[in-house]
Amino acid sequence: MAPSIIFSLLCLLLVSTCGYVQPLEEGFISGVISDKGLEYAKELLIEKGIASIVMLQLPEIENSAQVPLVGNAKVVLSDITITDVQVNSSSVKTGENGIVLVVSGAIVDLSMRWRYTVSSWLIPIGISDKGTASVKVTGMQVGLTINLRNQEGTLRLSLLDYGCHVGDLSIKLDGGASWLYQLLVDAFEGNIASAVEEGISEKIKEGIEKLDNFLESLPKKISLDNSSTLNVSFVGNPVMSSSSIAIAINGLFTGKKEVLLPQGYHHKKLKISSACGGLPKMIKVSIHESVFKSASEVYFNAGKMQLIVDELPDQAILNTAEWRFIVPQLYKRYPNDDMQLNISISSPPVIQVTYQDVGATILVDITIDVLEDFEVIPVACISVEISASCAVEIVGNDIVGRLTLQEFSTYLKWSKIGKLHMLLIKSLMSSVLKTVVLPYLNFKLKRGFPLPIIDGYGFQNAKILYNHPWIAVCSDVSLEDYYLDPQSTLAYVS
Repeated sequence: MAPSIIFSLLCLLLVSTCGYVQPLEEGFISGVISDKGLEYAKELLIEKGIASIVMLQLPEIENSAQVPLVGNAKVVLSDITITDVQVNSSSVKTGENGIVLVVSGAIVDLSMRWRYTVSSWLIPIGISDKGTASVKVTGMQVGLTINLRNQEGTLRLSLLDYGCHVGDLSIKLDGGASWLYQLLVDAFEGNIASAVEEGISEKIKEGIEKLDNFLESLPKKISLDNSSTLNVSFVGNPVMSSSSIAIAINGLFTGKKEVLLPQGYHHKKLKISSACGGLPKMIKVSIHESVFKSASEVYFNAGKMQLIVDELPDQAILNTAEWRFIVPQLYKRYPNDDMQLNISISSPPVIQVTYQDVGATILVDITIDVLEDFEVIPVACISVEISASCAVEIVGNDIVGRLTLQEFSTYLKWSKIGKLHMLLIKSLMSSVLKTVVLPYLNFKLKRGFPLPIIDGYGFQNAKILYNHPWIAVCSDVSLEDYYLDPQSTLAYVS
């Protein structure tokens, strides 16, 4: 069976559409494969499995038999090739014993070449002939049982049971004597059936071994940019119920130089709701608010939350003349000088997932700098506490957000130009927030957070659900004309 599609079944982080799954330990990004998702993956698996079997060449078969009135016939069957496979029914089931995939009632067509030599005391010089034949196998059954386990953050796959059983077999001989047909049926039918069973079984074993090696090669950390990495190591063992598979990864952001997990994010078992609001979706990826909190801390500690503003839509604001009625002492001391705003977030933004959206509390220090004779002179600092809501959506395979200002408050942190009238200052800060700070943050949020998914697959008709402290992405999945290469890895876009 093709390892690419089995991998899609395991690693798309698909989630069931109703009820609860068993709790997963320490996974901040979690998911389960639903019955709809399993059905989709099964169909892809069978399609790719057939593609890997068609044109499979089976070993040469040789046998000898005594033919009445003819003599001893030595027959060789070569170039035995599976030319077509048709599947009538299939099923996939999950449970404590693993994932069970069964294909039944399959029809397999084969082509082959035959040749024989006959020798007897009546014909000492021997006779020979050759030709082609076709074989049709009906009622074939294929089954495999696999199990998933976590080994030090890597998902490992083991093949518990597998096999192939051929039902009926018919042979159509092109040319040759009548006795040869009967000989093929009597002496070779079992050999051909065994060759088909062994060939397909070996393909299953080979595919699972390749897939396990592929899973073992997956990275435990993905570099997102110059400041952060995403911990994508698996946590806990997958949990398999009668209709779903639950999988979790760590999912936290870490700094480039960090080795251990940030303190404060360890938790005991988290019970993941698998409800999709009644929507029959293939997947539900659940993201804990701690993921966003870890990102907030990493980028804050990396000094990525600072901005110098020396251009505004209303450029007059960045000249002391515009401030002469609001802060007379500023204009008096620095008449008609240009200014800039040094905007920095003073602590990691506080992010909380509610039942309606994502709330953010952002503390911003806005330092007013006067530019005089090529010198930057800080004259005052105003602290702003911003309360904002963030609407989340799926763009491509990224989860992106857009902040909307709810309210804000200001106070004077320090001043070198005396007291300021904060009510008048607040209107200017409102303009700065709406024209600079929020657009800047929204520009960053538009880049999005990459959801773990196999390269070549895409979310389809995704819906966002909020359920404190989780954001859930309920979606179907589509295959985007992609055939997974063994060298491919999980796709993350920074």
